[in-house]
Amino acid sequence: MSGGDEAGERGSESPDESGGDGNAANDGSGIKLVMAIVRPDVLGSVKKALAEVGAPSLTVSNVSGRGSQPAKTGQWRGEEYTVDLHQKVKIECVVADIPADDVADAIAEAANTGEKGDGKVFVLPVESAVQIRTGKRGTEAV
Repeated sequence: MSGGDEAGERGSESPDESGGDGNAANDGSGIKLVMAIVRPDVLGSVKKALAEVGAPSLTVSNVSGRGSQPAKTGQWRGEEYTVDLHQKVKIECVVADIPADDVADAIAEAANTGEKGDGKVFVLPVESAVQIRTGKRGTEAV
């Protein structure tokens, strides 16, 4: 067991939001990853919504997946086929100085069409961050 697993370090007290000991800028506390899987055609609306809430930095990846959206069947060269993995985009946005819930809400509102397959938004804690060029760590790196 490592020393970090000892009950005395965890304690029943929760750390205060400011970091308490002055190391909040370096320990990664308060950094969140907002990740969304949405339809490709709403990407422009989502980018605009993120800029409006002050979170213009993002990473976008083309992905495919399956959820509640029904599979589609078709025919090609006389053969029937089923498409059950739908093309989506994954948007990742790391935030420290903007509330992650505001970012998640902005994405959800911009991506909502009311149809099955609109996607999902997840908010995850980020343990640490390092800016490669400057070597800054924690919230300063974001």
